[in-house]
Amino acid sequence: MSAYADLLALAEKAATLSEISVVGRPALWQVPADVGSYRKAAVLMLFGALDDVDASSSKPFISADLDVLLVERAATLNDHPGQVAFPGGGVDTADESVIAAALREAQEETGLDPLGVEVLGTLPEVPLSVSNFMVTPVVGWWARQTPVDVVDYGESAQVFRVPVRDLLDPENRFTAVLTRDQHTYRGPAFAVNGVVVWGFTAGILNFVFHELGWAVPWDEQRELPAPI
Repeated sequence: MSAYADLLALAEKAATLSEISVVGRPALWQVPADVGSYRKAAVLMLFGALDDVDASSSKPFISADLDVLLVERAATLNDHPGQVAFPGGGVDTADESVIAAALREAQEETGLDPLGVEVLGTLPEVPLSVSNFMVTPVVGWWARQTPVDVVDYGESAQVFRVPVRDLLDPENRFTAVLTRDQHTYRGPAFAVNGVVVWGFTAGILNFVFHELGWAVPWDEQRELPAPI
């Protein structure tokens, strides 16, 4: 099965899941969200062929041929400053759906052309209790790639595409540790592109790679402090 088919199968499987905990389980930083006051949000988990592989090729891509689009949030933001994340944000009243919100936010943050994105489906909502969001991850395939970069440095410090093979490399995997209010939290982390991907984003990546069967065994005893 190709990587594209793997992603499509994951999205189809996810459509049958209703338990938030199915996706939220790897994000060990989280406490239950206040479901009475949470806000809807969406992020775009966009996979595309590496630049040296023709995106229009009929080749059955494997995971090592792909990358995923990430942004490093500006250090001046109130919510999650400096953290690496998928493009995304809150759902506006003008958005027709969470998918529309994810595509709009990705365009605003990275300049990508949403018409080049094939939406494969969505994962179940995941609580992000720190900012009281209920987030829908939207799985996308970058069928027609366009240039991306920082649109507003007040929002993002950098926009980058990280190869999936780098995320799967055991040498780049760690357990991030955060101690706050006498509680210690641990969760998966990835050290790539000169930054550490941790928290919510790393939890989703970890879950997706496991569900896809792409994950490679790594030493979960290798720890680093959560970069906050």
